[in-house]
Amino acid sequence: MDLFDHLSELGKRRAIFYPAFEIYGGMSGFVNYGPVGSLLKQNIEQKWRKRFVYQEGMMEVESTIIMPEQAFLASGHVAHFTDFMTRCSQCRKVYRVDLLLQDSNVKGSEGLSQQKLDNLIKKHGVQCPDCEGELLPSEPFNLMFQTQIGSLDTRQIGFGRPEAGQGQFLDFKRLYLAAREQLPLGIAQVGRCVRNEIAPRKGPIRLREFTIIDYEIFFDPEDPTYPSIEQIQDQRLRILPASEQILGSDSVSMLTVREALAEKVVGNEILCYFMALAVTFLEDLGIPFDKQRMREQLPDEKAHYSEQTFDQEVWLDRWGWTEISGHAYRTDYDLRNHMMHSGEDLRVYKSYETPRHQIQTEVKPIKERLTKDFGDREAEEIIRLLSKTDPVIVAREIRTKNFYEVPRRHPIKLTAQYLDITEKNVEVAGRYFIPHVVEPSFGIDRIVYATLEYAYSRERKRTRLALPRDVAPIKVMVYPLVPRNGLPDIAMEVYHILLEEDIVVRYDASGSIGRRYARADEIGVPICVTIDYQSMKDNTVTLRDLYTWKQVRTVIPDLANLLRMYFRKKYEFTDLGLSL
Repeated sequence: MDLFDHLSELGKRRAIFYPAFEIYGGMSGFVNYGPVGSLLKQNIEQKWRKRFVYQEGMMEVESTIIMPEQAFLASGHVAHFTDFMTRCSQCRKVYRVDLLLQDSNVKGSEGLSQQKLDNLIKKHGVQCPDCEGELLPSEPFNLMFQTQIGSLDTRQIGFGRPEAGQGQFLDFKRLYLAAREQLPLGIAQVGRCVRNEIAPRKGPIRLREFTIIDYEIFFDPEDPTYPSIEQIQDQRLRILPASEQILGSDSVSMLTVREALAEKVVGNEILCYFMALAVTFLEDLGIPFDKQRMREQLPDEKAHYSEQTFDQEVWLDRWGWTEISGHAYRTDYDLRNHMMHSGEDLRVYKSYETPRHQIQTEVKPIKERLTKDFGDREAEEIIRLLSKTDPVIVAREIRTKNFYEVPRRHPIKLTAQYLDITEKNVEVAGRYFIPHVVEPSFGIDRIVYATLEYAYSRERKRTRLALPRDVAPIKVMVYPLVPRNGLPDIAMEVYHILLEEDIVVRYDASGSIGRRYARADEIGVPICVTIDYQSMKDNTVTLRDLYTWKQVRTVIPDLANLLRMYFRKKYEFTDLGLSL
């Protein structure tokens, strides 16, 4: 058994996490959290809120899981949110091609085209892992769950959201006004998402329904600075640049935030700031710095909206380096495309202190050429969409990519021959622009699992889950030494004192005290309070520490306040009483 097997067994036995629909045989890609696991997950989410939202002075929203097709046509998910799948010609088992290649120790499969993936399968002779049968040619598979919204007469196509961030983009105009038109503006969302994964076989690491945190930070592209960057300039990052991976190396560069920005390894200050926060966040969850790295995605691997993306990866016992969060510079892709499709002006206005002269770009579609090559109806639609697009963006993409992609269900790439692009010098008092976006995105289920893996240990034939005290699901267990002679009465009194102080506490009088300590260790309870015969004499109790198994003794009237300070990390265990 490896570490994942031990955690899975513990998860089932102690109701931390376990497969969903167990009485019907279960189904891959779906996991349920029991009373212990759900509390742990909630505590990790709240810890994230405190650091990333409250301390940054940003906001959090909650939007719908089901969204209409138009939203995902605009976002590009209908056209681009696909993976490639293959099927065994003999046993008919289905595999996701890039993951199958990785499991077969074939490197460089990330982000490749369908043809290149098929070529790698043939080149390396990859076969079905189950029956060694020949694999069929791959085919694209859209990962979104499609549904119908409404009754038969009024129904529309809808999708379960594969990411939470589109809610922030769709509501940006309203939220920007609510934030008093301030940039940078961070809008977070913690919520459920669904992806119809091709072959999820990694427990809580790859799920079809999961919790994600998408954090959209909107900013002025001409002022991509962040006010708190000075506080973390000297924080270190372990970065694996794309340039090293292209050379076939996995050599990690140890850079401070200052160095990463100065050397342009990370191209955006806001992106780098939140990458650094993500590293310390995982360290606070017990995941060591040297077991983390920021891997820059390769050019062919990046999502359709990304200018630069880093995956925060953690070393896991079974799967090696595993993505825990992604940090993407999404430019203005989402707002621009929603503006085009909806007709809603999502630009913001910024006044200059004094009027300026600047170059104004105009883009005029050449209707005759569009009609000739695409037909009347398509030409009219292209012209309509271009009228809602920032001409500077069209001109920039024609200049840098030699085409501009008109976002639709089936995108059209327009080259310069279809457009008349001109520039003129004008005086302006301010500028309209579409804000750019940096997106840190966290997979909460993966973070929960990684936290469990690094908390797990076996000592003296006993299991200990040394979860950080601030995210521990149950903070305190209260025990009478024996269930008689008046000890349960005092124990229940202590239990209710702690309960009234909003400390998550449980009472347990079942079994020997040793067995109760062992049960508490297995679910990561930091403090066990034991009421014994000495308690009846001097009103004191014994406190046992999860992390060291040491004990101290303190008086009952001081207990609640001492524990509050302990869980706020103001006190250490030795501050809670006299050592025994």
